[in-house]
Amino acid sequence: MSTLKPMTGPSIDAIPAHRPNAPSRWITAVSARLQTLPVRTRLELPGGIAVGAEHAAVVLRLLDARLMPLLALGQVGRLAQAYVEGQLQIDGTMRDLAEVAAALIPGDPTLLDDAAGPARWWSRLRRTSRSLAKHRPRRDREQIEFHYDVSNDFYALWLDPRRVYSCAYWPEGVSTLAAAQEAKLELLCRKLMLRPGERLLDVGAGWGALLLWAAERHGVRAHGITLSRQQHAHVRRLIAERGLANRVSIALCDYRDVPEQSDGGGPYDKIASIGMFEHVGRAQLLPYFRKLRRLLKPGGLLLNHGITAGGLHNEQLGAGIGDFVERYIFPGGELVHVSHVMAAMAEAGLETLDVENLRPHYARTLWAWSDALEAQLDTARGLTSERVVHAYRLYLAGSAMGFERGWMSLNQLLASRPTGAVESTLVRGAQSVYPFQRDHLYRS
Repeated sequence: MSTLKPMTGPSIDAIPAHRPNAPSRWITAVSARLQTLPVRTRLELPGGIAVGAEHAAVVLRLLDARLMPLLALGQVGRLAQAYVEGQLQIDGTMRDLAEVAAALIPGDPTLLDDAAGPARWWSRLRRTSRSLAKHRPRRDREQIEFHYDVSNDFYALWLDPRRVYSCAYWPEGVSTLAAAQEAKLELLCRKLMLRPGERLLDVGAGWGALLLWAAERHGVRAHGITLSRQQHAHVRRLIAERGLANRVSIALCDYRDVPEQSDGGGPYDKIASIGMFEHVGRAQLLPYFRKLRRLLKPGGLLLNHGITAGGLHNEQLGAGIGDFVERYIFPGGELVHVSHVMAAMAEAGLETLDVENLRPHYARTLWAWSDALEAQLDTARGLTSERVVHAYRLYLAGSAMGFERGWMSLNQLLASRPTGAVESTLVRGAQSVYPFQRDHLYRS
């Protein structure tokens, strides 16, 4: 387990005490808010005080009265922190709780207070400085270990059998998570137009699902990299068990250190970056895509699949949500709008060929993960700490809510490294293997 101490928000203990008449004022405010919620909700306070619905689907039990202002003001991220730290108890399903949380949030959590006006330039400068500080190689490694090395067995409880930890693809007729993840793996391979014998690099290979699928179903030679020691050991074991050592490999390696010109390095025919660039950081996007371009053969294809921001300028969600995720789930994670991703790719010399938004697919995926975790809470507690279980319960359900409402999105961007030779392909001017139509995606 990493020794990383992620950035922390203000302590719950730092909430200031209020005047003697403040509790009744906040109780009145909260009581009024509860009446507007789409799910019957009751609030229970120390001393036996209760307000809200008598027969409630969601019960919020505050063990510290100082949390009242957070509830009245809709600071759901700070309330989530209180739940993880044992100062708030919750009864009810995660789906009902998500509806309550969404209704409590004031306004649009993708909007920044300083998104316009003279403060904008200073906000950008601060974000860039923070991003650079959070994404040096050593800190990136620590942040990845913090998240992914919680426990392989913990993730196995609620992921599909292949442990695909990214948005699934739910075509018509697909109803199980396992089938939806296999559909996603095949979609990735078809978009990359993989051919037998080609060299594929998977940047941030996770538990190896794409590496193995691409090698076994499409005949490629696949190499992956990860910063997670537990994932690295798991994938090496799978490679050995399936007898794929001559065609599949994985390295414990930072993307910045992948060899560009050597027997074990680039250039690669195709590159996949699946659920990876969210960890790269806004300030490192351009160097990241420049590195991938250098690793890619002229005419080759890159598929970048990842979470993007719903707003144009926010790097995380408001109402304390982003701070909660930073503290307990993804230290160092940053979101950017898909337009910023495309701009960075273009500046790096990559041509965007195709963009597909899978936002509702990720909401459905997250609900499948959430439901699976909820069904195995006792087992999960035996594999990790109560704090981790509490954090992931809220994270999975809250993320599903965010994707449903468009606060976050999920985009697949296919790009190429143009050859510069107009007549070098079947389609004049293509400058890559891409045929500039989508027929290959739908042929059986």
